[in-house]
Amino acid sequence: MAVSRCSLLHLHPGSTGSIHSIEGMNPILRRRLADLGVFEGVVIRLKGKGPFLGPVTLECNGQLFAIRRKEASRIEVNVS
Repeated sequence: MAVSRCSLLHLHPGSTGSIHSIEGMNPILRRRLADLGVFEGVVIRLKGKGPFLGPVTLECNGQLFAIRRKEASRIEVNVS
């Protein structure tokens, strides 16, 4: 099975991917995400996208949280 790499924003709601890299993000936000268990190698699920370019809702390690689309676009995931 081939593994492709894309931005977290390109996933469809309900899809999962393994985080490959988090680049160009504010260090404070990156630290906050790490506190929630979001770092390279972790499986993350896109739960939904807010209307009118609103935030995206994610699930990681059983926790739900939302981040801006700008930050979500900087998270690259591997999708199989």
